Amino acid sequence: RKAVESARSSFLSWKKSTPSKRSKVLRKWYEAINENAEDLSAIMTLEQGKPLPEALGEVQYAASYVDWFSGEAVRSIGEYMDLDNRRAMMIRQPVGVCAAITPWNFPMAMITRKAAAAIAAGCTFLVKPAEATPLTALALAELARRAGIPAG
Repeated sequence: RKAVESARSSFLSWKKSTPSKRSKVLRKWYEAINENAEDLSAIMTLEQGKPLPEALGEVQYAASYVDWFSGEAVRSIGEYMDLDNRRAMMIRQPVGVCAAITPWNFPMAMITRKAAAAIAAGCTFLVKPAEATPLTALALAELARRAGIPAG
């Protein structure tokens, strides 16, 4: 309950952040993941038994989602679509607190895949990691916090 309340409180200010700011914060998170790749890989290996080279591959894979969505944050503007003699406009805007339950087998990549998209859109994010991999999630969350992503 506290986590949801915290995420909701953070959302009220985060939704007002500019796409450029969200992009920069995600970029910092991406850089932090890469700078800490060896430590993150070791945590994942110790926690769930994934071989170290595979864990490093997952860290790189996880970082690639953050990199992608840091760019999407500034590309996500409204679009016009023609629909049977009508014109529709799609407006992208923050919707609130997003949440995910993630698996043990790809504990980092499945978090960044979901979290980076939500954060780029101006939403806040909560994750319930698999019971087998809480330390991987905590390490990733700490790097996100240091990068400037709001607590949730």
